[in-house]
Amino acid sequence: MRNPKPKEWSAADWSQYKIADYKPFMFVDGEGVRCSLYVSGCLFACKGCFNKAIQNFNYGEPYTQELEDQIITDLGHDHVQGLTLLGGEPFLNTQVCLKLVDRIREKYGTAKDIWSWSGYTFEELLQDTNDKLELLSKIDILVDGRFELSRRDLTLQFRGSSNQRIIDVPKSLASENKEVVIWEKCVDKARYQD
Repeated sequence: MRNPKPKEWSAADWSQYKIADYKPFMFVDGEGVRCSLYVSGCLFACKGCFNKAIQNFNYGEPYTQELEDQIITDLGHDHVQGLTLLGGEPFLNTQVCLKLVDRIREKYGTAKDIWSWSGYTFEELLQDTNDKLELLSKIDILVDGRFELSRRDLTLQFRGSSNQRIIDVPKSLASENKEVVIWEKCVDKARYQD
Protein backbone atom coordinates (compact mmCIF):
# COMPACT_ATOMS: atom_id res chain seq x y z
CA MET A 1 0.00 0.00 0.00
CA ARG A 2 1.26 3.45 -0.89
CA ASN A 3 0.81 6.64 1.11
CA PRO A 4 1.05 9.82 -0.99
CA LYS A 5 2.21 13.17 0.27
CA PRO A 6 -0.20 16.06 -0.36
CA LYS A 7 -0.25 16.95 -4.07
CA GLU A 8 2.12 14.07 -4.92
CA TRP A 9 -0.24 12.30 -7.30
CA SER A 10 -1.93 14.30 -10.03
CA ALA A 11 -4.93 13.20 -12.07
CA ALA A 12 -3.45 15.12 -15.01
CA ASP A 13 -0.33 12.93 -14.82
CA TRP A 14 -2.08 9.58 -14.38
CA SER A 15 -5.62 9.48 -15.76
CA GLN A 16 -6.09 7.94 -19.19
CA TYR A 17 -9.82 8.84 -19.24
CA LYS A 18 -10.69 5.15 -19.10
CA ILE A 19 -13.70 3.43 -17.57
CA ALA A 20 -13.46 -0.10 -16.22
CA ASP A 21 -17.23 -0.60 -16.03
CA TYR A 22 -20.60 1.08 -15.76
CA LYS A 23 -23.38 -0.70 -13.88
CA PRO A 24 -26.82 0.89 -13.81
CA PHE A 25 -29.45 0.11 -11.18
CA MET A 26 -27.15 -1.35 -8.51
CA PHE A 27 -28.10 -2.01 -4.88
CA VAL A 28 -24.66 -2.48 -3.25
CA ASP A 29 -22.68 0.68 -4.01
CA GLY A 30 -24.38 2.97 -1.52
CA GLU A 31 -27.89 3.69 -0.32
CA GLY A 32 -30.83 2.92 -2.61
CA VAL A 33 -30.79 2.09 -6.31
CA ARG A 34 -27.69 3.60 -7.90
CA CYS A 35 -25.80 3.96 -11.14
CA SER A 36 -22.17 2.98 -10.53
CA LEU A 37 -19.24 4.22 -12.58
CA TYR A 38 -15.96 2.33 -12.09
CA VAL A 39 -13.04 4.45 -13.27
CA SER A 40 -9.71 2.89 -14.25
CA GLY A 41 -6.49 3.39 -12.37
CA CYS A 42 -5.38 3.46 -8.75
CA LEU A 43 -1.95 3.98 -7.19
CA PHE A 44 -2.76 2.87 -3.65
CA ALA A 45 -2.26 -0.84 -4.44
CA CYS A 46 -3.96 -1.99 -1.24
CA LYS A 47 -3.17 -5.59 -0.31
CA GLY A 48 -6.31 -7.67 -0.85
CA CYS A 49 -7.89 -5.15 -3.25
CA PHE A 50 -10.99 -6.73 -4.77
CA ASN A 51 -10.64 -4.69 -8.00
CA LYS A 52 -6.95 -5.33 -8.64
CA ALA A 53 -7.30 -5.52 -12.43
CA ILE A 54 -8.57 -1.97 -12.63
CA GLN A 55 -5.61 -0.50 -10.76
CA ASN A 56 -4.17 -0.16 -14.29
CA PHE A 57 -4.96 3.27 -15.75
CA ASN A 58 -5.15 1.74 -19.26
CA TYR A 59 -7.71 -0.91 -18.29
CA GLY A 60 -11.13 -0.74 -19.89
CA GLU A 61 -12.63 1.60 -22.46
CA PRO A 62 -12.40 5.36 -23.04
CA TYR A 63 -14.97 7.55 -21.33
CA THR A 64 -17.33 8.76 -24.06
CA GLN A 65 -20.09 11.29 -24.50
CA GLU A 66 -22.42 8.40 -25.30
CA LEU A 67 -21.70 6.78 -21.95
CA GLU A 68 -22.20 10.07 -20.15
CA ASP A 69 -25.53 10.58 -21.93
CA GLN A 70 -26.60 7.05 -20.92
CA ILE A 71 -25.74 7.70 -17.27
CA ILE A 72 -27.75 10.93 -17.30
CA THR A 73 -30.71 9.08 -18.85
CA ASP A 74 -30.47 6.21 -16.35
CA LEU A 75 -30.36 8.65 -13.43
CA GLY A 76 -33.63 10.13 -14.68
CA HIS A 77 -35.64 7.13 -13.48
CA ASP A 78 -37.63 7.99 -10.37
CA HIS A 79 -36.45 4.88 -8.52
CA VAL A 80 -32.74 5.77 -8.94
CA GLN A 81 -31.36 7.60 -5.91
CA GLY A 82 -28.03 8.66 -7.38
CA LEU A 83 -24.58 8.03 -8.80
CA THR A 84 -21.64 6.22 -7.23
CA LEU A 85 -18.03 6.87 -8.31
CA LEU A 86 -15.57 4.12 -7.53
CA GLY A 87 -12.90 2.12 -9.22
CA GLY A 88 -10.00 2.48 -9.41
CA GLU A 89 -9.55 5.87 -7.80
CA PRO A 90 -12.07 8.60 -8.69
CA PHE A 91 -9.83 11.35 -7.29
CA LEU A 92 -7.12 10.38 -9.80
CA ASN A 93 -9.70 10.62 -12.57
CA THR A 94 -11.10 14.05 -11.78
CA GLN A 95 -11.29 15.11 -15.43
CA VAL A 96 -13.89 12.40 -16.06
CA CYS A 97 -15.65 12.58 -12.69
CA LEU A 98 -15.99 16.36 -12.54
CA LYS A 99 -17.44 16.53 -16.05
CA LEU A 100 -20.09 13.98 -15.13
CA VAL A 101 -20.81 15.40 -11.67
CA ASP A 102 -21.22 18.92 -13.07
CA ARG A 103 -23.70 17.65 -15.64
CA ILE A 104 -25.67 15.76 -12.98
CA ARG A 105 -25.84 18.84 -10.77
CA GLU A 106 -26.93 20.97 -13.74
CA LYS A 107 -29.72 18.57 -14.70
CA TYR A 108 -30.85 17.21 -11.33
CA GLY A 109 -29.53 19.66 -8.74
CA THR A 110 -29.40 17.84 -5.42
CA ALA A 111 -32.33 15.53 -6.25
CA LYS A 112 -29.80 12.78 -7.05
CA ASP A 113 -27.07 12.15 -4.50
CA ILE A 114 -23.46 11.39 -5.39
CA TRP A 115 -21.33 8.91 -3.46
CA SER A 116 -17.65 8.17 -3.96
CA TRP A 117 -15.23 5.61 -2.61
CA SER A 118 -11.61 6.73 -2.31
CA GLY A 119 -8.33 5.43 -0.98
CA TYR A 120 -7.63 8.99 0.13
CA THR A 121 -8.84 10.04 3.55
CA PHE A 122 -11.02 13.11 3.88
CA GLU A 123 -8.13 14.88 5.62
CA GLU A 124 -5.72 14.05 2.79
CA LEU A 125 -8.13 15.39 0.18
CA LEU A 126 -8.39 18.69 2.08
CA GLN A 127 -4.61 19.12 1.65
CA ASP A 128 -4.47 18.17 -2.01
CA THR A 129 -4.92 19.84 -5.39
CA ASN A 130 -7.79 22.06 -6.52
CA ASP A 131 -9.35 19.41 -8.76
CA LYS A 132 -9.57 16.94 -5.88
CA LEU A 133 -11.03 19.60 -3.59
CA GLU A 134 -13.54 20.58 -6.26
CA LEU A 135 -14.72 16.98 -6.70
CA LEU A 136 -14.92 16.53 -2.92
CA SER A 137 -17.05 19.68 -2.63
CA LYS A 138 -19.55 18.37 -5.19
CA ILE A 139 -20.26 14.94 -3.71
CA ASP A 140 -22.59 14.02 -0.86
CA ILE A 141 -21.01 10.93 0.69
CA LEU A 142 -17.36 9.85 0.79
CA VAL A 143 -16.31 6.37 1.89
CA ASP A 144 -12.69 7.14 2.65
CA GLY A 145 -9.39 5.46 3.37
CA ARG A 146 -7.26 2.63 2.06
CA PHE A 147 -8.57 -0.91 2.36
CA GLU A 148 -6.54 -2.56 5.13
CA LEU A 149 -6.54 -6.33 4.92
CA SER A 150 -5.67 -6.69 8.63
CA ARG A 151 -8.85 -4.73 9.45
CA ARG A 152 -11.11 -6.43 6.93
CA ASP A 153 -14.66 -6.87 8.16
CA LEU A 154 -17.19 -7.87 5.53
CA THR A 155 -20.08 -7.23 7.91
CA LEU A 156 -19.46 -3.45 7.89
CA GLN A 157 -21.96 -1.23 6.12
CA PHE A 158 -20.69 -0.12 2.67
CA ARG A 159 -17.00 -0.62 3.47
CA GLY A 160 -14.46 -3.41 3.68
CA SER A 161 -12.16 -2.50 6.57
CA SER A 162 -12.77 -0.89 9.94
CA ASN A 163 -10.50 2.12 9.29
CA GLN A 164 -12.83 3.37 6.55
CA ARG A 165 -15.57 5.91 7.26
CA ILE A 166 -18.88 6.89 5.62
CA ILE A 167 -18.65 10.68 5.64
CA ASP A 168 -21.35 13.29 5.10
CA VAL A 169 -19.28 15.64 2.96
CA PRO A 170 -21.45 18.80 2.98
CA LYS A 171 -21.81 18.68 6.78
CA SER A 172 -18.09 17.98 7.21
CA LEU A 173 -17.05 20.86 4.95
CA ALA A 174 -19.48 23.19 6.74
CA SER A 175 -18.26 22.26 10.23
CA GLU A 176 -16.15 24.79 12.10
CA ASN A 177 -12.78 23.10 11.49
CA LYS A 178 -13.85 20.86 8.60
CA GLU A 179 -14.06 17.95 11.01
CA VAL A 180 -15.45 14.65 9.78
CA VAL A 181 -19.18 14.19 10.28
CA ILE A 182 -20.21 10.56 9.89
CA TRP A 183 -23.27 9.87 7.72
CA GLU A 184 -26.29 9.83 10.03
CA LYS A 185 -27.55 6.53 8.58
CA CYS A 186 -24.31 4.67 9.33
CA VAL A 187 -25.50 1.76 11.45
CA ASP A 188 -22.08 0.66 12.75
CA LYS A 189 -20.02 3.83 13.21
CA ALA A 190 -19.02 2.66 16.69
CA ARG A 191 -17.00 -0.08 14.98
CA TYR A 192 -14.67 2.42 13.29
CA GLN A 193 -11.05 1.87 14.42
CA ASP A 194 -8.65 4.74 13.88
